[in-house]
Amino acid sequence: MNLNVPSSAQTLVVSFLGMQPEETAIKPNLKIVLKTDVQQMGEVLVVAFGEQKKAAFTGSAGVVKAENISTRQVTNVVDALNGKVAGVQMINASGAPDATPEIRIRGLSSINAGKDPLIILDGIPYDGGWNNINPSDVESLTVLKDAASNALYGARGANGVIMITTKKAKAGDAVVTLDAKWGVNTHAAKLYDYITDPGQYYEQHYLALYNYYQRGQGQSVYDAHKHANEMIPQSSANGGLGYMIYNVPDGQYLIGENGRLNPNATLGNIVNYNGQDYLLTPDDWQKEAYRSSLRQEYNLNINGGTEKLQFYLSLGYLKNEGVVYNADYERYSGRLKAAYQAKKWLKAGGNISYTHSITNGISGVDPSDLSSTNLFGHVTTIAPIYPLYVRDGQGNILQDENGNVYDYGKGNNAGLERSVLPNTNPLQTDRLNTNKTNGNSINASGFMDISFLNDFKFTLNLGVSDYERRKTSTTQPFYGYYAGQGGYVYTYHYRTTTVNFQQLLNYNKKIGDHSISALIGHENFKYNYAYVWGSKTNMYSYFDNQELAGAITLNDTNSKSEDYNTEGYFLRGQYDFKEKYFISGSYRRDASSRFHPDHRWGNFWSVGGAWIISKEDWFKQNWIDMLKYKVSYGSQGNDDIGYNRYTDTYDIQDSDGSISLVFKTKGNKEITWETNGNFNTGLEFELFQGRLNGSIDYFYRKTTDMLCWLGTPLSMGYSGYYDNIGDMTNKGLELDLTVTPIRTKDLNWSVNLNLTHYKNKITYLAEDRKGTELDGYKGYPSSNQFYGEGLPMYSWRLKRYAGVSEEGQQMWYYTDKEGNEQKTTVYSDADYHLCGTALPDLYGGFGTNLSFKGIDLGVSFSYSIGGKFYDKDYASLMGSPIAGSTGSNIHKDILNAWSEDNQTSNIPRWQYADTNTTSSSDRWLTDASWLTLQNVNLGYTFPTKLVKTLYLNKVRVYVAGDNLFYWSKRKGFDPRSNFDGNPSGLSYSPVRSISGGINVQF
Repeated sequence: MNLNVPSSAQTLVVSFLGMQPEETAIKPNLKIVLKTDVQQMGEVLVVAFGEQKKAAFTGSAGVVKAENISTRQVTNVVDALNGKVAGVQMINASGAPDATPEIRIRGLSSINAGKDPLIILDGIPYDGGWNNINPSDVESLTVLKDAASNALYGARGANGVIMITTKKAKAGDAVVTLDAKWGVNTHAAKLYDYITDPGQYYEQHYLALYNYYQRGQGQSVYDAHKHANEMIPQSSANGGLGYMIYNVPDGQYLIGENGRLNPNATLGNIVNYNGQDYLLTPDDWQKEAYRSSLRQEYNLNINGGTEKLQFYLSLGYLKNEGVVYNADYERYSGRLKAAYQAKKWLKAGGNISYTHSITNGISGVDPSDLSSTNLFGHVTTIAPIYPLYVRDGQGNILQDENGNVYDYGKGNNAGLERSVLPNTNPLQTDRLNTNKTNGNSINASGFMDISFLNDFKFTLNLGVSDYERRKTSTTQPFYGYYAGQGGYVYTYHYRTTTVNFQQLLNYNKKIGDHSISALIGHENFKYNYAYVWGSKTNMYSYFDNQELAGAITLNDTNSKSEDYNTEGYFLRGQYDFKEKYFISGSYRRDASSRFHPDHRWGNFWSVGGAWIISKEDWFKQNWIDMLKYKVSYGSQGNDDIGYNRYTDTYDIQDSDGSISLVFKTKGNKEITWETNGNFNTGLEFELFQGRLNGSIDYFYRKTTDMLCWLGTPLSMGYSGYYDNIGDMTNKGLELDLTVTPIRTKDLNWSVNLNLTHYKNKITYLAEDRKGTELDGYKGYPSSNQFYGEGLPMYSWRLKRYAGVSEEGQQMWYYTDKEGNEQKTTVYSDADYHLCGTALPDLYGGFGTNLSFKGIDLGVSFSYSIGGKFYDKDYASLMGSPIAGSTGSNIHKDILNAWSEDNQTSNIPRWQYADTNTTSSSDRWLTDASWLTLQNVNLGYTFPTKLVKTLYLNKVRVYVAGDNLFYWSKRKGFDPRSNFDGNPSGLSYSPVRSISGGINVQF
C-alpha cells in the first residue's frame, strides 16, 4: 500500500475496528501488525442489578444484540434467541400470530415445578407478556446461565434469567430512524405422505374390506370382492365410508377384481335425496383452509439530547395476519425513555411504555388444551373423498343466509353421514365464531442515583406494570353440535399488576492495581392476578350483540384473585488485581408467599473467580490474543408451583340455599424452596488477531428438595399434594465459536456455531414415588413415560414392537415364566420396557454473515440432534379401519403392508377390523433430530455520499425470510413444537414469513 503524507509528518497512527490503534515513526518501508482490542470487543455485560466489564465477569452468559434482533421478523423479542445462544433450547408450540415460545436453559430443573426462566426488563422483573415488548425497542438480550450471574435473583433464578435491555437515551444530535417492512405469511408445515387421490383411497379401503371377508371370514375370492364393493358406500357401522363420490355404470362395481378403480367410474356422483339432486365431489380441504396473509410493521424512533438530558421515543405498529382465516394479531406500541443529570451528584430517569393489542383467533388451538375437532385436526385427518361444500346437481355450491353451505357429515349433504369428525366443519364455524381479545399493557419504571463520598452511589428503582386482557368468545347457533342452542357467549377479563421496589447501595474503589466493588440491596415484589368470567346461551342477535347482556340463559359466572409476594435482602462483592485476577461472591435471603411462614425464607449464594491467563508476563503465545479461565458455584431457588399449596383449600357452594364448604385441594405446611446448585467452569478465548473467538463451558446443575406432586388414592378424598421429595442433575458442555476467515476494508465474512450437549438424570425420588419397577429402575409411570431414579426426564415406557407374524398380524415382546423373551399378537400380554428418552443429545445453531461494499447477507440455522419423539399422527395414519371409525387419512406406507405376496414387510397386514394397530409401542418412536433454516436476511446500504444529498444519514433496503424450511426424519413429522416428545398435528401450523423493508435514518 502506498501512502501520501505531508513532509512535516513524523508519526503514523493506524486504527481498525476491533483492534488496538498502533502509533509508529514514519519510515520508507513499514510493517504494522495490529493487536486485538480485547477490551473493546464485548466490553460490558448487563448483569443482575447493573452492568459489568466482560473481563471481570466470572459467570456464564450469552448476548444477542440489536443488530441481530433487527434481522428477524418476530412478534416477540425472545424469538430472536432461537439458535443464537449456547445452552438455550426453544420451542414454538403454536404458529398463531400472537404465539410465544417456551424456553429451557441448560436442561430441566424439575418434574412438576415451573421450568421457565425469569424475565428481567430494564432491571425489573417482568410478567407483562413478551408480545407487549416491541423488538425494535430492544438494545440487547442477555441470558444469564449460572449461579455467579443470577444468584442475586435467588427467589426465581433457578431456571436461568433473560435480561431484556431497551435502547438507551443518548446525548448528541437527535437521530430519527424509520423502519418499515411488508411481507407475506404462508403455511410452513410439511404434510405427511398421505394418499391424496380419491380413487386410490377407495382402492385401499376396498382392500381392507376384501382382506377381512376373504381372510377373516373365509369367503371366496369373488364373494369377498362383491361384499367389499357393496360395503364401501354403507355406513361406518357396517365398515363403509358413507359417501360414494364416483358414478359407476349400472351392473358394475367401483373396484375391479384386480383391486383397481373401475376405468368406467367417473369422479362426481349425482345423488337424489328428498326430491333434490346433490353432486358429491371431493374438495381439497388443505387448500381451502390455508391462505397467504399479509404481515406489515412500522417503527419510528427518535434518540438524542444534551449532556444533561437525553431521551428516547418510539412508536410502533404491527399487523400480523394468520395463515388461516379469522386469525390475526394487531399491536400499537409506544415508549418514552429519559435520563436527566439534575446535579453532579444526582441523576434521575424514567421509562414508560404502552401497548394495545387486538387478537382474533380460532377455536381449539390453545397448546395447553388442543381439541381434536379443531381446523388443523380436520385437514390432517379427513380422507380425500369427502366434500367440503354441499352442491346442487349442476355442481353449484348451495347458499344460505351465511354464504356457502358446508358439509357437516351429519345428513345435510344428500342425507349422508361420515364417522370421521361428524357434525363439525371448522372451516365454516371458525369464520362464524368469535374469539377476540383486546389487551392493554402499561410498564413504567423510574430510577434515582445519588452519588456521595466519591465512591458510593445509592439507587432507588421502582417498577410498576399493569397488563389486562378482555376476551369475548362465541359459538355460532346455526350448524353442527350447537345448532338450535341459540348461540353461546363467554366473556372473561383478567388483569395482572406488579410492583417492584429496589434500594441499592454501590461502592466502587480503585487503589493502585486493586479494584473493589460492593453492592448491598433490598427488593420486594408484589404480584396480583384478578380474573372474572361469565357465560350465557340463547343470544338475542348473534352477530349484532355478542355481550353477556345479549343472551338470556346464565350458564356460569365467577371470579378470583391471586396474590404472590417476595422479599429479598442481598449483597455482592467483587475484587480484581491488575484486571487479571477476579473474585466475586454474592448472597441473597429471600421469602416467598407460596410457602408457609415457618418455611418461607431461603438462602442463596454464589462464589466465582476468573483469571486472564494471557495477561501473564510469562505467557508468550502470540497467536493467542486473550485467554481467560473462569469457575463458579452457587445456588438459586424455585417456588413456581402455583398458589396456596401449603394449606388446604375449599370451594364455597350452595347447599339448598345455605353456604357449604367443599374440600378442594390438600396442602402441605412443610414444603419449602426447591434449590438448584450450579457449578460452572470454562474458557473464553480470542485467537489469531481476533479471527477466532469463543468459549467452552462445563456445567453441573443439581436440584435438591425438588417440588413434586405426590399422588394419593382417591379414597383419601383428594388426588395428591406437593412435597420436597426428589433430586435431579443436569450436566453438560457448551461451545460457542465465531470464525472470521476474511476481514478487509470492503469484505468481511464470519461464521458462527454454538452447541450444547447435556445429560439429565433423576437421582432421587421419595419411596412413595417408587411403587413400580421397570427394567431395574424404580419410579412411577405417567402415560407413555416413566419417571425413575437413575433415568432422564421423558423416558419412554412402551411395549416393544416385534414385527409381523406369519399371518401378517403385528407382534410385541413379552417375557415368559422362564425369563425368555417371546413374541405375542395379544397386545395385553406384552410387557412394558424403557425405550429411550425424548431429550436431545445435541442442540444449537450456526450461521454466517457476509458484507461487501454496502451489501450484507446473514443466514442462520437452528438444530437438534438425537432424542426420540412419539409420532402419534403417523400412527393414526397407519391404523386399520374398524366399525364406527372409517374415513381417516391413510399414509402411503400402507401400500407396503404385509400380504401373501409381500411377506418380508415389517408393516402389519391391512385388514378391516384388526384391532390394536395403532396401540402404543416403540414402533411409533421416531428420531427427533431436526434442522431449520431459521433466517435469511439480504440488505443493501446506500453510499453515504448519495444519501447525504437527500438530507439523510443512512438508507438500507432489505429482504428477509424466517422459518423458511425444516428437515426431519419423516415428511410431515415436526418435533420442533415440543420438549416432552409428544408433538401433535392439532397444533396451530408453523408459519413461514418473507418480507421486504426499508430503514431510513435522518
